[in-house]
Amino acid sequence: MSQPTARPNPDPTASLGRFHLLAWRWHFYAGLYVVPFLLMLAVTGLVMVFFTGFQNRLGMTIHVTPQARTATITAQAQAVLARLPEAQLKEYVAPKSAQVPAWFAVKVDGRVASVAVNPYTAEVLRTVDKDNTVFAWAEKIHGTLLIGDLGDRLIEIAAGLGIVLIVTGLYMAWPRGQTGWRQVLLPDLKATGRAWWKSLHVSVAFWIGLVLTFFLVTGLSWAGVWGGQFVQPWGSFPSSKWDEVPKSEATHAALSTPGLKEVPWGLELTPLPASGSVAGRPGIAAGQPVNLETVNAFARSIGFRGQYRVAVPQDETGVYTLSADSMSGDLTDPTGDRYVHIDRYTGRVLAEVAFADYSPMAKFMAIGIALHQGDMGLWSAWLNVVFCLAVVFLCVSGIVMWWQRRPAGAGRLVAPRPPADAALWKTGVLVMLLVALAFPLSGAVLLAVLLIDGLLLARLPALRHKLS
Repeated sequence: MSQPTARPNPDPTASLGRFHLLAWRWHFYAGLYVVPFLLMLAVTGLVMVFFTGFQNRLGMTIHVTPQARTATITAQAQAVLARLPEAQLKEYVAPKSAQVPAWFAVKVDGRVASVAVNPYTAEVLRTVDKDNTVFAWAEKIHGTLLIGDLGDRLIEIAAGLGIVLIVTGLYMAWPRGQTGWRQVLLPDLKATGRAWWKSLHVSVAFWIGLVLTFFLVTGLSWAGVWGGQFVQPWGSFPSSKWDEVPKSEATHAALSTPGLKEVPWGLELTPLPASGSVAGRPGIAAGQPVNLETVNAFARSIGFRGQYRVAVPQDETGVYTLSADSMSGDLTDPTGDRYVHIDRYTGRVLAEVAFADYSPMAKFMAIGIALHQGDMGLWSAWLNVVFCLAVVFLCVSGIVMWWQRRPAGAGRLVAPRPPADAALWKTGVLVMLLVALAFPLSGAVLLAVLLIDGLLLARLPALRHKLS
């Protein structure tokens, strides 16, 4: 009796559409680069939202006992300077509530320190190196990996390729054939092995995909190339609206602590007005001295309440700046953003800008960054926690699925195979390039990978075997 001929194991991808194979392949390649960065962004995001949403950016919340009377702002500032005699006063931050201290930012030994003061007794409670808090370290890792512009560019590439990851993932997950919306929206918890991981990965990704896109775009708007050179310049508040007052060479970014983002996106590049003219409208009453005490009283008289800031002039042409915004954690409603600049000599109001004056992009960013950072109240902080944990799960599950798909002992990446239809491959390339070229650095990287995959690897079979 003749033995039946053994059949080779079927290719598990044979039944997939050719464009699906292409999307899967680019999803895989984008993931190789993006996953480590997404894990870093999610973990540092969790650290930052802990302080923005549940504590204080300067550390664990300090509490004070409310009393009937408060010390003057001058007395509080003098207590700070008595503790740090070599310091230069930079900013006063009013208490958010009656149970927390006031904070004073000072320049000392080339760094910025923040000093907590009991507003009732003028007692110094804590001194913090503002550049060396847990929040500050997390923010700098989140934005630059602690390696400056190079880190910023690497993260910007990851964010752009993250968009590619989302687009390809959405295409692959979209219901078709025997798959319905139920399988996409609800994970199959009865599945086992790789099927269980895939079901959870698809469902979680589908639910948070739009949110992740939003986070990537708002993050990209801070990036050095796409944000700093393309989007932010035309989205910033136009200083031409202040043509009737002299302007400084310094921008609003000078109000931030170096290395930290403390000024709204739409104002960072806008020049500050300069003191030393008769310009502006009436502010502090004539005959009164212009100092921290009177400027703070004026702030209260024009509606500043709760936590707000009074930035002190740092040179001869500097101005007093009254501000409250969600970017700094002063407000939970970004539509309440407000900046008022006062001439240090005359006390006149030189310029004012509020949320209503922002460009459409700056308004989007004001709200977007507040959501991004969990600054819109406890509910937004908890949503950020859930989102960051979901991103961590997507990264881990993607790695697990890749590992389970690899043949035992295989010393190669096992990328999904490319489709055989060259015309279709070119169509896929065009689609991916249109997505990625919206973000220049990511587009350049993707183009390089496409050239390597389509030209170099095709001529080096051994290397292609290792990668696929």
